[in-house]
Amino acid sequence: MKDLPRLPKADQAPEGERDNGERQGTFTTTSGRPVRRVYDPADVSDLDYERDLAAPGDYPYTRGVHATGYRGRLWTTRMFAGFGSAEETNARFRYLLSQGNSGLSIAFDLPTLYGYDTDAPEAYGEFGKCGVGVSSLADMETLLDGLPLGEITTSMTINSPAAIIWAMYIAAAEKRGASRRTLAGTLQNDILKEFIAQKEYIFPPEPSMRLVVDTIEFGTREMPRWNTISISGYHIREAGSTAVQELAFTLADGFEYVRWCQERGLDVDEFAPRLSFFFNCHNDFFEEVAKFRAARRIWAREMKERFGAKNERSHWMRFHTQTAGVSLTAQQPEVNLIRTAVQALAAVMGGTQSLHTNSMDEALALPSEKAAMLALRTQQVIAHESGVANTVDPMGGSYFLEALTKQSEEEAYSYFHKIEDMGGVVAAIEGGYLQREIADAAFRYQREIDTGERVIVGVNDYVMDEPIEVPILQMDPEGEARQIARLNELRRERDGHEAARCLKLLESACRDSENVMPYLLDAVNAYCTLGEMCDVMREVFGVYQEDSLV
Repeated sequence: MKDLPRLPKADQAPEGERDNGERQGTFTTTSGRPVRRVYDPADVSDLDYERDLAAPGDYPYTRGVHATGYRGRLWTTRMFAGFGSAEETNARFRYLLSQGNSGLSIAFDLPTLYGYDTDAPEAYGEFGKCGVGVSSLADMETLLDGLPLGEITTSMTINSPAAIIWAMYIAAAEKRGASRRTLAGTLQNDILKEFIAQKEYIFPPEPSMRLVVDTIEFGTREMPRWNTISISGYHIREAGSTAVQELAFTLADGFEYVRWCQERGLDVDEFAPRLSFFFNCHNDFFEEVAKFRAARRIWAREMKERFGAKNERSHWMRFHTQTAGVSLTAQQPEVNLIRTAVQALAAVMGGTQSLHTNSMDEALALPSEKAAMLALRTQQVIAHESGVANTVDPMGGSYFLEALTKQSEEEAYSYFHKIEDMGGVVAAIEGGYLQREIADAAFRYQREIDTGERVIVGVNDYVMDEPIEVPILQMDPEGEARQIARLNELRRERDGHEAARCLKLLESACRDSENVMPYLLDAVNAYCTLGEMCDVMREVFGVYQEDSLV
């Protein structure tokens, strides 16, 4: 990585001198960092307020990108939801909006995430299991029916087929009379973290990155209120990474996207203000707050000093946070309410712009309506009853927090240098480096639980032998059959010649260097299906197979 400052090594605190009243053992963060007994001014002796902190709303934005923080506007409560058919998920969205949710976040099922229609052989048995099934514009129209798209923002967790699903959303909104220039929301569209962690990729890295840049370019020109990518550390953390690995690998991915867009010929200040991020928030309160603060500082510095961004909005790191699904337990699931509350509070203290709180039953099944409501109420209690939204960055200046923030930054830069030495993120992925780092961290964490070194309440300590009495969500058993019947009817009733023509033009655009978004919009409006469009891309781009790391 060119022109990166060589920061000093992180201060590795000793395991601690114990006085007579101190518990025995090693004190560490969730990620395994040693924690001192007490922190004092010596731990922040090289901290320069103007250079490293500054006021909220001022560069380098360590204390937040908005001067008024949550006094100006509370974070968006964006509850992630999706299951079964489009009708079922539409009903859940209506319920959440009626309970005070202020933004939608759509979860898609595995066939949709992998670019298959519901009736494809590869999709058998997976319809609606981890999200809503969407195979065509008709499904998207049903999913969004009656929702106030002009008043809310919508986030869609989709990656390999992101361009297609986004085209469906745009087309559905335009059929209802909306202008694409007024639509607001976020497309996850982060293919690099799929190769690193979540593994829901379809095409090889190079054409996958081309599709991401196509969407960013199209959004920059046509949809000024839309975030065309949400650079996602969440799934990296869920795969077992440490907090610093999540921080470093996410930002490294962000730098890679910026480079690719600049190579396309886009000016950084054209597209960077619409880049957004998505982080996990795990159990260690202070470590998580420090991670968010370090992320803002690093991003602002690199965008300004390395990529030459002049617009201050290009320096802003705006991010959504979701509480840690991997931390939830099937044992004593009600305790997950407490875990989620701690994690949500850390996200707020870290300055998140929007927040999803996981439901207590997610280690057992998709959230029930009551569990989703309690998760939403957790955010509302924090916002309106805790007092933490009354002042901006109330923890700023804490010796412990500022030392952790600095340490997070230093360790992240160490990873940046290693990745650059390998030739960049794509090369590091193809060599398996990032995947091995996460696997090693996940192994260490699980070993600590298995040996009892790390306590997980209800799992390896404070165990109770009692039946679980949490209601489980039941999906409509006839939903899949209805979905397939509608899909077959769509194929019969659409203009087959027009659909075939649009697919042929899409194939030509994929083989050439044209932006595919206009061709996808035409194909979507001709009611070509997700599987048909992805099959065109599979034929042109190929299908990626990851090498074994063993």
